[in-house]
Amino acid sequence: MAPTFFQHRLADPQWLRLAATALALGILLAGEAPWPRRAARRRQRWAANIALLMFSALLLALLPVASLGVAAWAQAHGLGLLSAWRPPRGAEIALSVVALDLAMYWNHRLMHGPDWLWRLHRVHHSDVEFDATTALRFHPFELLAALLWKWAAIVLLGASPLAVLVYESIAGVYALFVHANLHLPARLDRALRPLFVTPDLHRVHHSTAFDEGNCNFGTIFSCWDRCFRSHRAQPRQPHAAMPIGLDHFRDAEAQRLRAMLVQPWRAP
Repeated sequence: MAPTFFQHRLADPQWLRLAATALALGILLAGEAPWPRRAARRRQRWAANIALLMFSALLLALLPVASLGVAAWAQAHGLGLLSAWRPPRGAEIALSVVALDLAMYWNHRLMHGPDWLWRLHRVHHSDVEFDATTALRFHPFELLAALLWKWAAIVLLGASPLAVLVYESIAGVYALFVHANLHLPARLDRALRPLFVTPDLHRVHHSTAFDEGNCNFGTIFSCWDRCFRSHRAQPRQPHAAMPIGLDHFRDAEAQRLRAMLVQPWRAP
């Protein structure tokens, strides 16, 4: 009997990764209600942030290759450091996760550099609140730039398709977690911080204050910010009162899908 469409989808690792990410989003949004770090406001943002993700996903789906395909191509041609070294499978996956997270740290930091890159990235920062849907709010051109950067890192590293799948699965879920409006117990937050990014750490990055917004670039591991002197433990204001977003894009119109798509070409 020929496999059904549903069976094909269940066997597709990319589909399973996206399903896990969607499940994590639902769990985090549900958890934000009883345990919020900040008072929840403007939930109509959710529809716009999710719509932006869907629009971006449709555009990127037109690309003829995905990250797993790039990894398979590099592996088939023996490219990259890990291809030459050939460590055990478990070590290769662990090293790939760490190295790709470092690569994406620098990608994020670079997006805060040249004006033409910041204009793409500021769509993410123009969210006036901070919750799990903020992790979905990226301009499609920024996602394309990040994808090309990641593909280059995959080839240079020689990461296997399995390692890339593991990294993307972890990073997708963890990005939702660090953007969540969750009030973690202080003891848990302190325990995680030495190695991992927490929502409180990443929330500082979304402050309207310029110096606070230019710190805490890590996604999974917090050590990169400490190593490269971009770490800030706490904002000047309490988390519950700290202004989030950008001063120039705070009105309701700026939060709509159309406005987010054209924002890179708007002043300032």
